[in-house]
Amino acid sequence: MKRTPRGPHLFAHDSALGRRFVAGADEAGRGCLAGPLVAAAVLFDQSRIGPVELRALAQLDDSKAHDHAARARLYPLVMAIASRVAIVSRSAAGIDARGLHVTNLEALRTALRMVACDDAICLSDGFAVAELGYEQRALIKGDATSAAIAAASVVAKETRDRYMRRVDQRNPGFGFARHVGYASPEHRSAIMRLGVTPLHRRSFHSTAYQQLSFE
Repeated sequence: MKRTPRGPHLFAHDSALGRRFVAGADEAGRGCLAGPLVAAAVLFDQSRIGPVELRALAQLDDSKAHDHAARARLYPLVMAIASRVAIVSRSAAGIDARGLHVTNLEALRTALRMVACDDAICLSDGFAVAELGYEQRALIKGDATSAAIAAASVVAKETRDRYMRRVDQRNPGFGFARHVGYASPEHRSAIMRLGVTPLHRRSFHSTAYQQLSFE
């Protein structure tokens, strides 16, 4: 069955907010054992989203609803149509030092501040972002509701996946290009055989780490 394009519905949601500028933020890699957490923010100028732009981004949706090829096609379109895009990366060591939730909110805040402007409303997926300095709303399942958040989710996911494919070449045997750091059976098996790398988040309480010592 052919998939109904979600993009027009997502842009209709953002347009109904009644603001010229809508910024959205989302992150990728929150639940990974290895690799960075990547947050992205995208600002759309609603006055510049016309029929051409809506057709170009007709397939826009939550990044999890797309495979790699679809995200790769959407990524340059978002970059071309958005008024501003910001990408923020936080390393495994930083996550271990500050904690995942604190790191996540800080990255989302930083990304939104980089794209927000006067009269913008800032949208985030799931979590409210404290001390942002701009009007904001947290949307449950925002990446399937708002065009700005969906675009940010695509940018964050594609950016992170590209990075994990690059580091795969420097860490043979882990399969980073395939599982991109998530706790897949392949990844857990590699940790048992090879140990951990500087890319791994040692603060996570994962069964994959049970027989390892970090002392």
